[in-house]
Amino acid sequence: MNSHSSKSIFYVFFLIITVLSCKKEAIVLVDNVKFVDPQIGGVAPFLQPTRTRIHLPNSMVRMYPERDDYRDDQITSFPLTTRKHRSDLLFNIMPVSGDLPKNEAPISAWDQELEIAHPYYYSTWLEDYDITVEFTPAAQAGYFRFNYQNDKSRKLYLKNLSGENWTLHIDGSLTGSEVFEGMEAFVYAKIDSLTDATKVLIQRDSLNSWISWNDNKSKKINFKYGLSFISVDQAKKNLHREIPDFDFEGLKSRAHQAWSKVMNQIEVEGGTDAYKRTFYTALYRSYERMINITEDGKYYSNYDQKIHEDEQDFYADDWVWDTYLALHPLRFILHPEMQSNMMASYVRMYEQSGWLPQFPQIHGDAPPMNGFHSTIMLLDAYKKGIRNFDAEKAFEGMKKNALEGTMIPWKMGGLAPLDKKAHQLGYFPALRIGEKETELQVHDFEKRQAVAVTLAQSYDDWALAQFAKELGKMDDYKFFLEKSQNYKNLYWHEKGFFMPKHEDGSWIDIDPKFDGGMGGRDYYDENNGWTYLWNVQQDILGLQELMGGKKNFEERLDQLFREDLGRTTYELNARFPDFTGIVGQFSMGNEPSFHIPYLYNFTNSPWKTQKKIRMLLNTWFKDNIFGIPGDEDGGGMSAFVVFSAMGFYPITPGIPAYTIGSPLFSKVTINLPNGKKFIVNAPNCSETNKYVQKVFINGKEIDRLWFTHNDIINGGIITLEMGKYPNKQLANKDSSIFKVFNIK
Repeated sequence: MNSHSSKSIFYVFFLIITVLSCKKEAIVLVDNVKFVDPQIGGVAPFLQPTRTRIHLPNSMVRMYPERDDYRDDQITSFPLTTRKHRSDLLFNIMPVSGDLPKNEAPISAWDQELEIAHPYYYSTWLEDYDITVEFTPAAQAGYFRFNYQNDKSRKLYLKNLSGENWTLHIDGSLTGSEVFEGMEAFVYAKIDSLTDATKVLIQRDSLNSWISWNDNKSKKINFKYGLSFISVDQAKKNLHREIPDFDFEGLKSRAHQAWSKVMNQIEVEGGTDAYKRTFYTALYRSYERMINITEDGKYYSNYDQKIHEDEQDFYADDWVWDTYLALHPLRFILHPEMQSNMMASYVRMYEQSGWLPQFPQIHGDAPPMNGFHSTIMLLDAYKKGIRNFDAEKAFEGMKKNALEGTMIPWKMGGLAPLDKKAHQLGYFPALRIGEKETELQVHDFEKRQAVAVTLAQSYDDWALAQFAKELGKMDDYKFFLEKSQNYKNLYWHEKGFFMPKHEDGSWIDIDPKFDGGMGGRDYYDENNGWTYLWNVQQDILGLQELMGGKKNFEERLDQLFREDLGRTTYELNARFPDFTGIVGQFSMGNEPSFHIPYLYNFTNSPWKTQKKIRMLLNTWFKDNIFGIPGDEDGGGMSAFVVFSAMGFYPITPGIPAYTIGSPLFSKVTINLPNGKKFIVNAPNCSETNKYVQKVFINGKEIDRLWFTHNDIINGGIITLEMGKYPNKQLANKDSSIFKVFNIK
């Protein structure tokens, strides 16, 4: 029997059958976990693939087999967790049979067709050692089962640790610690065959630690462990609380139930099975981070190097540049209470460290990318009624970032001379091509990114202004609202692009398609001028005015998707490796592009949004190992897929409204935490019927293509009449989102 057949049989046991006694009919409700495939996206176009990651939603333990990607046929180890998305493994182990040369770390081939991967369970066969590895997770603990299938000597490789190395205790427990980035992680493990520690040996050489069994009778070895960022004793408590016994199947069942709860929160009808695999795998990816690092009501924060006892759970591991656009907005709908804790975590990080973070890792904030987009994220939360955090303290941190923090990409800390000059000029000044850098703090590779920084800061200042208005701070509101218009200082009307300016006020005439060095970083960031032309989603009407009106705005959008690369794909890829998922000059594989297809909803041709979204989903998000067109970034890109497949998108985080696209399914039901349901009903929807003909909210026809956050959380039905050809008369005929919400 092949692995696919066994998977199908396995899932039959997880069908939920509800009997309606009045009609004596059985309704079979499908467990949507069956559609999740962690191997989708396992081969990246250029940069980082997705990982076959096994974990519970937003939990500390995140395990994946250590290999380059799905094509790599060798596994080097199994980490007990990863401390941040994508990398930095902790406590690597590997089962081994037979002898290895001294000072050599183990490695084994594996068979792609024999690997089984679900969010809650993993299994693979190690070809070189004839061992089957199984794993199932808890939140702060995990459980491996190693099935040795030959009579050779049995060993367990333990990678030497950077802290207190592995120690085997008389009671058969195993402990250790790893030091990283100025803090420490701890492990406490139990192995079922170590009840008598005299039966095993622990040995070390310069590279490795080993547990070796003195006999070959133990064909199956169970290894369970707890992790902590507080202490070994706390790791022991976490293990005993979550995995009190050696019941692998029981833990696996509980992990499956945990995933069923979140996957079944969104029910879909219609659509193809391929669409469902893409959709539910994207939803699963949206639960990788942030992670809850609260242990028994307390947590260690490396932001002030203290252990805190707090009523709210503490979350870490986020990259706001990637996640503020769609991932956080998705959780504002699905898990508002958890999002409140995440927002409160940001504010506490500010209190503990003195800066409102942008890339908050477990060990502390990191400086990648540009902008202070946690300001936008916190505004979005507040406007959507998620307010269980100290808003005054949050505003204090936002304002400090805006006025006292450096805007230099990939840097943290106070103002540099270049920042002071930027505040005076109203834009981030750029260097001419070939001009020598004068600011010592500018990163050698990341450069100034002058246009991207100006646009990012304008959005951040807009969000800060809106937050000030919410808190009644009208002087701050007026000040930052004026600063938010700085993006206009870099629009070169004759060129029709946001272009760099020198500090002397003169334009720098570049090719916005290709100039700026690797990734365009002298002026843009990872993408070219065509992408950054649209990075004003906080003031779409203002952008239209810059372009000469709605008609010109639409024509430029058309041209974006049609514009030739102007050079070979080989040349483009060498200069812009992040610029992936290309359609004309549009890049589906990078976050700054997510909102762009939805901008047609602000023209007289919103049907083009419906056309583009379907084409982009069908082209770049297939249910296979190539199914992610760029770096997935721990849910950042997957959340875009979840929203777009449901038929709507939060085009401007900070405005509590959603613009309509083209759903993949005839019916989408979101089971809200407040017990209500929000339904997108598109009964005629199909692979060809992708165009919206009419829109109804709770049975009443409306003449706009957007709805509010309250329309969702209050429960209700959005009905979309779908057809094969566009209704070109359907457009936003009433006031725009911006006018309705009095955004100025």
